[in-house]
Amino acid sequence: MSASDIAFSSVTDLAAVKARQQSAWSTGNYAVVGTTLQIVGENLCEALDLRAGSRVLDVAAGNGNATLAAARRWCDVTSTDYVGSLLEAGRARAMAEGLAVQFEEADAEALPYADASFDIVMSTFGVMFTPNQAQAASELMRVCKPGGRIGLANWTPDSFIGQVFKTIGKYIPPLAGVRSPALWGTQARLNELFGDNARSMAAKSRDFTFRYRSPAHFVEIFRTYYGPMNKAIAALEGEKQAAFLGDLMTLIDNRNRSGDATLVLPSEYLEVVVERK
Repeated sequence: MSASDIAFSSVTDLAAVKARQQSAWSTGNYAVVGTTLQIVGENLCEALDLRAGSRVLDVAAGNGNATLAAARRWCDVTSTDYVGSLLEAGRARAMAEGLAVQFEEADAEALPYADASFDIVMSTFGVMFTPNQAQAASELMRVCKPGGRIGLANWTPDSFIGQVFKTIGKYIPPLAGVRSPALWGTQARLNELFGDNARSMAAKSRDFTFRYRSPAHFVEIFRTYYGPMNKAIAALEGEKQAAFLGDLMTLIDNRNRSGDATLVLPSEYLEVVVERK
């Protein structure tokens, strides 16, 4: 744990931060956005070289993209999140495909499992949003068996989504002491979080491409269903809300490569595989 992590743990009201975050992710319906990210879970499972029968834990699983990808590879999967409605969405998807998955509410910073319970522990755009980053990383390591692997997909600071959160922070500053989730998308932070307990660590830059009918369609979907965006826009009024939406549209227009009226917008993320000592 770094000195800044120790200082953070001592001065930050973690319960307040977590309550605020849980409220945000429970707002709207993240599953509407989450289903578009399915390819990320498929790619992560391939990077992890999953084997049938492996015990897999998906942490902060949302509506189950990585969960379903692992279950399709005949793994024994436990899918967890602290938002019950997202687990219900994942359960419905699994049932529709006839996949056997265990769904359980769990806090990524206090996983209710014994040490070394899983062969594979993974998270796609999930655990990176925990307020106590060092504690969450420690929990991922703890429940993973020696020689097992941890797989992550994390937005990078310079990615489109990283810049969306930076734009939100310009108008609604984060709670004091909370470190940016996008740090999980940097090699330096991953080394801090996992380096001491990792036999090896491989990180690969990838792009996920958002594809929507138009920039306006993207904004409408995200302001309606993506909890952090929904909360941010609701908290702003009048000129501030208009300014935020203007900044968001500028960001989108600068990165949209469609060349037509649709949205085709790549957002970089870091695909990470850590082998536990």
